[in-house]
Amino acid sequence: MTAVVEPTGPALPEPPELRERDEDGQRLGALLWRPGPGWRAVSSAVLGGGIGERAWVMNAQVAHGYTRTDPEAHLAALARRAGLDGPGVGLMTAAEVARHGAARDGGVDAVATAGIDVRGWAAAPGGGVPGPQAPGTINIVVTVPAPLTDAALVNAVATATEAKVQALLDAGLDCSGTPTDAVCVLARTPRPGGPAEPFAGPRSLWGARLARAVHAAVGAALPGPGVS
Repeated sequence: MTAVVEPTGPALPEPPELRERDEDGQRLGALLWRPGPGWRAVSSAVLGGGIGERAWVMNAQVAHGYTRTDPEAHLAALARRAGLDGPGVGLMTAAEVARHGAARDGGVDAVATAGIDVRGWAAAPGGGVPGPQAPGTINIVVTVPAPLTDAALVNAVATATEAKVQALLDAGLDCSGTPTDAVCVLARTPRPGGPAEPFAGPRSLWGARLARAVHAAVGAALPGPGVS
């Protein structure tokens, strides 16, 4: 039996900071995490995606009908404007980030923003769309206070996605998400030669906590009845 890796190292990041800016004639928000050193992330985000050490995460709101074709450069410019240094993760959404959902379970924190105007099932007929699409509308950021292996980080993304779909179905929505959902999981960086948790599936210790936190956060972020 694999031993459970106890949390060690830097403290958990503070809850995200809400920042606002004027852009495209609108007042737009952004959620900002500054975990600092000692954390690494796995993400599908347009900026800072993949697996690696990350010093910050930003979930930036953009205007509805977003048409820029350089979202990575746009996010990098927003990060500089916020005074962020080092590698980070940048996500986008047209949803109002101030109305995010948040939940904690056993030390795992999850925050979700959700706009579901364009939604459907992942295995839908028809061809894909080349090039960048509109900003992701269900964005999930999770922090796990334990080191995870690369495989466990990938496993955590799958678990978060399963929990998101469960939340959508529990809310009575006939869909698996939107075409451009994004996720970011932050976990502590393993110490050199030290242990790292190898599993993050929904029945593992950290995966179960992650799943419950994401399920609750997405449920809290979804628009209320009669609102798309």
